[in-house]
Formats: sequence, structure tokens, C-alpha cells
Amino acid sequence: MMNWDDLRFFLAVAGAGSLSGAGQQLGVNTTTVLRRVASLEDDLGARLFERERTGYRLTAAGEKLVEALEPVDRRLSALPRDFAAAGSGSEGTVCLAASEVLAEFLIAPELPAFHAAHPGLELELVTDPRASAGLAPRIGNPLRDVDVALRAARPTQGDMLMRKVGDMAYGLYASADYLAERGRPGQMADLAAHDVIGFPRAEVPLGPVWWMSRAEKTSRVAFRSSVVAARAAAARGGLGLAALPCILADPDEGLERVFGPDLLGALELWLMARNDLAQLAHVRAVMEFIVEAVKRHRTRLDGRGHEVTELPPKPLKTR
Repeated sequence: MMNWDDLRFFLAVAGAGSLSGAGQQLGVNTTTVLRRVASLEDDLGARLFERERTGYRLTAAGEKLVEALEPVDRRLSALPRDFAAAGSGSEGTVCLAASEVLAEFLIAPELPAFHAAHPGLELELVTDPRASAGLAPRIGNPLRDVDVALRAARPTQGDMLMRKVGDMAYGLYASADYLAERGRPGQMADLAAHDVIGFPRAEVPLGPVWWMSRAEKTSRVAFRSSVVAARAAAARGGLGLAALPCILADPDEGLERVFGPDLLGALELWLMARNDLAQLAHVRAVMEFIVEAVKRHRTRLDGRGHEVTELPPKPLKTR
């Protein structure tokens, strides 16, 4: 007889794309995750995953199982929020997911005014790595465990209300000391004489991720990270050139913009909420708050009006 709890482990691996990611989500070690997935495969008589360099990829049988389980998983994960929302009117708790950059530089500065306007509404802001460049859920439940999400990728599945609210532009940045020592690139070809701080190879090649993958063909990659703060700190310390959101890097006195969004591009920002929850007053209030926050910070988000500091011309050093 199949252990129904094994399905929970299967969905966690399918969503995270790795045993370690699933283990972190479920609070267990990778050995337990592997054992439970193997048990499910034995019960079903089918191989559900292919192990690849970048993680665990669903097989055709795995895709079929996800398709069957997804509606059930979506409804079960939503039950606690549905009960909490019942009869709450304009008050209640709303869980909002966003990347750390958007949480710190876009949402948090606007919270005092929001709280003053909605004193009975408790906003729970959780960080969501899938809101950052190139990361998207591997299975179609992009609102699992949250009510509203602000993400940098348009979802392709799920029963939800979606709206593009803006763009988050990227630029190429480095420290003043690094540029003084190595020279300031004037065009992409000049990056051959520089070190770069890249994204993980597994990230989806959208906008700045794709641009950096091209830059890496001629330059030397000194470091990779999906964590924006880590890339910014490494660039600030003089390790190399990094692609960073303009809203984070432009006001940072330890960083100078080398190239702007005209070259690196931007990521689309999508606001999402479950269709049923989007009808509730307190959820609508949070969605309207996000839309207005993006409008007020649009210039910072799209990197407009930033002047590139020019250094005196200096010959580029080769590696």
C-alpha cells in the first residue's frame, strides 16, 4: 500500500529541484527525502526523477503525477489561509512573498504609511528566492503558503490573478578602487580584461542573467551567487564586476555603475494572488499597496536619472 505522506516529499523535490532544497523545506535531512521518494517510486513502479548536474528533473511519469497532485496540493495548502480569512472584512493577516531586494528597498520603506491606513491589517512579509532573477517554481503552485506574491517572472500555471506592475532594471557595478586599478570598460568587448561576479549556471537566462552569460565567455568568473547581497558585497570589496538591481546598487556609495539597463536589461515584476482571495478586502488592500509602491519608486526601479561617474582614462590591464 502506498504511503500518502510520500507524496509530500515528492512534491517538495519537484518544487525545489533538489534533495537538499526539499529537505530544508520539510525540515528533514536529504537521506530521509531520498528514502521517501524511492519508496514512492517502488510503490508506483515508475521512475519519477532523473538525476542531472543541475538537480532533479521530473520524468514523464513524474510530470504526470505532478499534474494529478497539483490541484489537491493547492487546495490543502490554502486551507489555513481560507479559514483565517473567513469573515475578516478589511482586517486580518496577509502573507506577502517578495525577494529580499524588493522587501528591503521597495516594500519596507512604505510600511509605516500602509500601517497607518490599515491598522487592523497584519502584513507578514516573507522572503522568496523565486522572486529573484531567473528563479521560478518548478511545479505550478506559485502561491503555495502565501496569499500574495511579487515575483520577477511571469507564472505559466495556477489559478490566480496576475498583473505586471513594473520592471526591475539591472546595471553592471564595481568598486571605485577596482575601476581605478583595472580601468573602466567602455564596451562589452573590454570585459575580456576583467573579472566578473556571475549568477549560478542553473538560473534561467532572463535579462541580466543572459547578458552576464555572454560576458563570461571572454572574462574570468571570480565568483557566482544567486544571493544579490553576496554579489554586491563581493563587488564592493573589489572582487570584480557584478550585475545588480539598480534600486539596490545606485544608492550604494561603495559601488559605481559601469553599464546601465540599456545594456543589461530588466526583469518584469508580476503581482499575483489567488483568484478567490483577491476578492477579500484585506488582500485587495495589500495588492493596491504594492501597485502604488511600485509607482512611487518607478524611477529607482528602472534606473533612470542615474549619472555614471567617469574616471580619468587609464589603459586596461590584461589578466
